[in-house]
Amino acid sequence: MHIPSLLSDLAIMLLSAGVVSIIFKKLKLPVIIGYIAVGFLISPYFPMFLNVEDTSSINTWSEIGVIIILFHIGLEFDFHQLVKIGSTAIITALVKMSGVMIVGYLFGSLIGLSTMNSIFLGAMISISSTVVIKRSFDELGLRKEKYTSLVMGTLIMEDVLGVFMIVVLSTFSVGQKVSGGEFAGNLALMGCYLIIWLILGIFLLPTVLNKIMNIMNDEMVTVLSLGICFGMALIARRIGFSVELGAFLAGSLFAGTRHAARVERTTRGVKDMFGAIFFLSVGMMVDPHVIASNWVSIIIIAVVAVGAKLVFAMAGMILSGQSLTTAVKSGFSLAPIGEFSFIIASLGISLGVMDSYLYPIIVAASIITILCTPSLIRHSNGVCDYLEKHLPEKLKDKLRQYTSNDHIEEEQNQDWVIHIKGFFSRLIVYGVIMLVAAVSGVRFLAPVLGRWLPSMGSDALTCLIIYMVMAIFLKPFMNLHNTSFTHLWLTSKANRPPLVVLVTVKVIVVIAIAMIPIIKFYGVHWLITLVPILAAIIVVGKTDIVSMSYIQMETRFLRNLNEKTIHKEEAEHGKQEWLDEDISIISFFVPLDAPYIGKSLSELHWGKNHNVYVVKMHLNRTGKYLLLPGGRTHVHAGDKIYAVGDKKSLQNYYKLIGVKPKRAIRTLEEFMETDYGDTDHALACGVIRLTGDEPYSGKPIISSKILDRWHCVVLGLQKDGYPIMMPDPHLILRKGDVIWVMGSNNNVGRLEALSITPE
Repeated sequence: MHIPSLLSDLAIMLLSAGVVSIIFKKLKLPVIIGYIAVGFLISPYFPMFLNVEDTSSINTWSEIGVIIILFHIGLEFDFHQLVKIGSTAIITALVKMSGVMIVGYLFGSLIGLSTMNSIFLGAMISISSTVVIKRSFDELGLRKEKYTSLVMGTLIMEDVLGVFMIVVLSTFSVGQKVSGGEFAGNLALMGCYLIIWLILGIFLLPTVLNKIMNIMNDEMVTVLSLGICFGMALIARRIGFSVELGAFLAGSLFAGTRHAARVERTTRGVKDMFGAIFFLSVGMMVDPHVIASNWVSIIIIAVVAVGAKLVFAMAGMILSGQSLTTAVKSGFSLAPIGEFSFIIASLGISLGVMDSYLYPIIVAASIITILCTPSLIRHSNGVCDYLEKHLPEKLKDKLRQYTSNDHIEEEQNQDWVIHIKGFFSRLIVYGVIMLVAAVSGVRFLAPVLGRWLPSMGSDALTCLIIYMVMAIFLKPFMNLHNTSFTHLWLTSKANRPPLVVLVTVKVIVVIAIAMIPIIKFYGVHWLITLVPILAAIIVVGKTDIVSMSYIQMETRFLRNLNEKTIHKEEAEHGKQEWLDEDISIISFFVPLDAPYIGKSLSELHWGKNHNVYVVKMHLNRTGKYLLLPGGRTHVHAGDKIYAVGDKKSLQNYYKLIGVKPKRAIRTLEEFMETDYGDTDHALACGVIRLTGDEPYSGKPIISSKILDRWHCVVLGLQKDGYPIMMPDPHLILRKGDVIWVMGSNNNVGRLEALSITPE
């Protein structure tokens, strides 16, 4: 029975929005303000115009609009942009948002607001308007200025932080009645589920899309993408997150694929319509009586928001190494309160933790800041000139010294920085996978198995499944043979104690996770079984089957994660012969006092432990050359050894063998251009695209017999355009892969002849 009123309401809203969008376009004003103004005029608070009747249905449509807006914000963001925008945008966004939130909270407390109202006030004024700032830069012709790119990068980071702010506020609001420890534990567990969710999404979504997008028209793409958007929003709600986060993550997962542009194009019309409905509903909630009775507070909030953003955005820019001029211009540009503020306000009201009278106040304050933004940007040059003239010289000298173009953030030991980043990334990703496997097994899998098996059987089977998952991810979690670890270990003995501590931390984490099912099912007294269980996990983790399973999963994940970048580079530059530059080669004479003299190559484990492979030897005692010497070949003083690997691994290798390099490490391409030795003893490279008919196709490298039968070594390969240097021997070679092999001219030719279409 609501259909007639809903149709009339939509007609009023959309027709009004269409007319106002034209008027505001002519006036060169942000259309968002027009939508809010129209919403105010057609609301019950303004009876002189046609009014919306079924406000409850409009609120539902507004919530749909929020979901679709967040989906499109996610579409404009992908994980690689976090790297591209650099430290300036990240530092500025963190400093600005945290500083303004504190100021907003303190101001709210000062004027007598409750704790939750003050928290939401700080959150609402901390985020800037991406739409308004982008439009202001376009209209003022500033998009090519250096500082505008920094501002846009900051806004990207703010959008990400804004989404997670919604999650935290939702969790905090719901968790007010639980203890602090329980709240922190629930939040941490939700974070773990979020990481698993992202990993599964990156692993599955691009693979599925690549198989079906070619047969889908635009209508089908729209239906599928919005279906995934709302599906992930519902899943997010079921596991304790906000629907906004689910929609944003759905968009960000699409953004990492090469189909993002098509999804954005086909769903843009739906986004524009529901976005207009959302901003109209914002205006409909503006109570003129509240504005009239709080106009002083509205102006003060607008001034506080602009002032706090200016101060903290400047501070963030300066802390990240930008000049005072850039910092001032960026601070003035980030003044307007953003669209996220309305979403946060709606969230607070829906959760019942924020008073509804704050909604029109923040909307009015936002409109003031939006209208002031173009003027603030235009006058930022004058402020810069004023500060340049009146700041003390000592202060300006210190700022110039800190923010000069020559100021580069140089760590005393870059290897430690790289290693610590890798340590925590693996600790978080793989640790979370194992933790969620253990918790999910205990909470969900065991009760399900208990329906068909006796308690002892279901508990044992659950433990077995949990430990099998741990075995798959234990080796990459520990990652003891990575280049940064090896480099630090070999560089100085002083590095070894902290490295041991970091490894110990990982061992403790594994033990703690392994204890979860033991304690749950068998009690603490069963801890005596922990050592054999860990030993079994380690042994199973080293088996070929487990290694093969992990390598295939990791390869697909990394390929999907980099799909958009790969597709873009191939479209711009064609297929790249990346291996020539990424693989390097060195040669050296074995010293007379080398500790490894007399040992065989298989005993030295240089390939397994250090990712460096001996591809050629000139034997001092016989004068013979050996191409791809076997594992039984022994090393003697005076032998000349040629070894390949990536540059970092070869640098570590020099330290391992105790040889000081006499020449710069050469790339494979440089070596091939200068190595004019006897053709019978010269190394050759070949590039082969697998047709699937080769005898080694469909097999792991380790069992392909490429080395044993054809006397060639696989230096790298591409899977669907994703390059893998010095691939793991358990990686399976499949049809369509492009492999790079090294060996003698004859052997490489024999191997190429097996494929119909060599590259």
